[in-house]
Amino acid sequence: MTVSTASPADGIRVVTVDRPPVNALPVQGWYDLADAIRAAGRDPEVRCVVLAAAGRGFNAGVDIKELQRDPGNAALIGVNRGCAEAFEAVYACEVPVVAAVQGFCLGGGIGLVGNADAIVASEDAVFGLPELDRGALGAATHLARLVPQHLMRTLYYTSRTVTAAELLTHGSVWRVVPPDELLHSAVELATEIASKDGHLLRLAKAALNGIDPVDVRRSYRFEQGFTFEASLAGTADRVRSTFGKEAET
Repeated sequence: MTVSTASPADGIRVVTVDRPPVNALPVQGWYDLADAIRAAGRDPEVRCVVLAAAGRGFNAGVDIKELQRDPGNAALIGVNRGCAEAFEAVYACEVPVVAAVQGFCLGGGIGLVGNADAIVASEDAVFGLPELDRGALGAATHLARLVPQHLMRTLYYTSRTVTAAELLTHGSVWRVVPPDELLHSAVELATEIASKDGHLLRLAKAALNGIDPVDVRRSYRFEQGFTFEASLAGTADRVRSTFGKEAET
């Protein structure tokens, strides 16, 4: 896995994740991503961060195979903490974060974009939480920032996805563009944001976080407790044991 950074324009830092084949991140990957986002936000020259990913999808969540290889709970605890760190890094980044989303945005990907300040998506982007099919829970906190309450619950219970076009109608996606225009469009929005005074932008980010009606950090950690309970009960292993077998039948 690589997390690379680039500065395509004045005041803008692009953080790109690349972990083939589907950008499903291992424990360390979540920490690496968190470090890159925090470093970008702390840079006094940066006024907006673009969070992007290489390949055919933005993020497929956690590396389920890493969890399956662990006979104990170390990997589960590690990924719970790692996801919390990465989501927090996006939310608490000192400057606005624009997510550039292509293809699939699933599981942990929802945690990232749900905590971003703005989302630009490609026409092929789909968003969802297949957690109940993966022996886990979590990130409903972040899906609830993208869609209304009852739709969030229906999507969560069914593991269905919604398209970028559908999210556009809910106002949670800024623009939907052809895939080859995604990064350009995200940088274009970031450039408009970065044209503002850097100090005021940082104050604005802190102010907007301060008036959020839900503490996303506390509510997500609350959800994670049920993921761990499912693991201790053996339910998570039972469900995860079927992961990948659907494609084989």
